[in-house]
Amino acid sequence: MMQNSGMTAMREYRQVGTRQAVESASPYRLVQLMMERALAKIAIARGHLERNAISEKGRHIGDAIGIISGLQASLNHKVDSDLSGNFDALYDYMSRRLLEANLKNDDQILQEVAGLMRQVKEAWDAIGDEIAEQPVAAGLA
Repeated sequence: MMQNSGMTAMREYRQVGTRQAVESASPYRLVQLMMERALAKIAIARGHLERNAISEKGRHIGDAIGIISGLQASLNHKVDSDLSGNFDALYDYMSRRLLEANLKNDDQILQEVAGLMRQVKEAWDAIGDEIAEQPVAAGLA
């Protein structure tokens, strides 16, 4: 019983820290946080898949899809419609592949999507200071 209350306290502590990070974040940083969280959810799903914890795997894949949908919804098509259209298609592809990975219990697909998200995040991170200075992220999310 003591271990469960300790785990609950840790979870609550992390949620408070996450909430504070989100509340004080710039739009640029929010996109970074979302990408980091999507990667974490995919990694957790992979661990559950490896342990054959199928319902937990599915829950974390669902969370990753939700985060990717949030990134997709945040695209600014007015700034650069071609670029944002490419990202829209990429996020759609990632979501469909995650659904397929969930249905097929396919770790290779999870790795593929994580690799794509890492590439997008690396490009986003490289823009860093330029985007962080602007009041609204320029359609790359």
